[in-house]
Amino acid sequence: MTTRRSLLASAPLLAAAPAAAQPAWPTRPVRLVVPFAPGGPSDVCARILADRLNTGWGQPVVIENRPGAGGNIGADAVAKAAPDGHTLLVPASSIIAAPFLVPTLPFDPMRDLAPVAEVVDYPMVVLAHPSVQASNMQELVALARRSPGEVTYSSAGVGNTSHLAPALFASMAGVEMTHVPYAGAAPSQAAILGGQVSISFNNPLQSVNSIRAGQLKALGVTGKTRWRDLPDVPTIAEQGFPDYEAISWIGLLAPAATPEGVLAKIERDVLALLRDEAVANRLRTAGFEVQPRGRAAYRAVMEADTTLWGGFIQRAGIRTE
Repeated sequence: MTTRRSLLASAPLLAAAPAAAQPAWPTRPVRLVVPFAPGGPSDVCARILADRLNTGWGQPVVIENRPGAGGNIGADAVAKAAPDGHTLLVPASSIIAAPFLVPTLPFDPMRDLAPVAEVVDYPMVVLAHPSVQASNMQELVALARRSPGEVTYSSAGVGNTSHLAPALFASMAGVEMTHVPYAGAAPSQAAILGGQVSISFNNPLQSVNSIRAGQLKALGVTGKTRWRDLPDVPTIAEQGFPDYEAISWIGLLAPAATPEGVLAKIERDVLALLRDEAVANRLRTAGFEVQPRGRAAYRAVMEADTTLWGGFIQRAGIRTE
């Protein structure tokens, strides 16, 4: 089986373009468009970056939240913005799934947006309500086999990674689970806390306090390694599914026709910022793993995830509801 891990084996970190003549940029405020509501992972990440880029670029760096349609409204706005580097997108990895879910999508993320740099990634933790009779992934699979379709999982919306990751797991495990989409991460988290659904794949930082308080059970982690703040929770790969991995990432994208010199400058400045230990610590404290990948390496990540998630969506026949 082709896995995300094998597809990314040749994608190096810190693959920045060679230095070139510095363009006269920026000449006015820079907008970081977050295509989600305030408070989510992309928004938190963007604000940490903006705090320092304000100084380094000598121009205000403004966060603009443009939520809607699973992130597609904000992404489309950036794809159609003036290609001068003054409007950048801070997407979630779910942007890769959009063309496969929405046949009428007005933009193509691989054609209409240019990778600038990957910033962070993070795994998800598989959460179960205490009433669910499963304490690990094998027990969850056994429960789903005994009662096909009765195990339910919440997500932040159709096509979100919190939807696709459990759907991929169910497919690999050969079980049927029922998807219950919500309008965002907060109501999805509320649903699992309230017992309206059986399980949820969620950002570990948003869940760790509920796990420690006994309000939720942690069954597994979707990354290739255990998460640092939940060292006793094994990965899904450790629990009999060695090919399983689902990672969310956040980066910077620009309109596709942005000049090469501008892209190279933003790339170098962002990668330099990520090497700053104070910035890296803030990102880690927020629950992220710092992943300073330049344009070429970030494109490789996007291409690998297009292969993984696009192929899965097509095989599974998933569409927006």
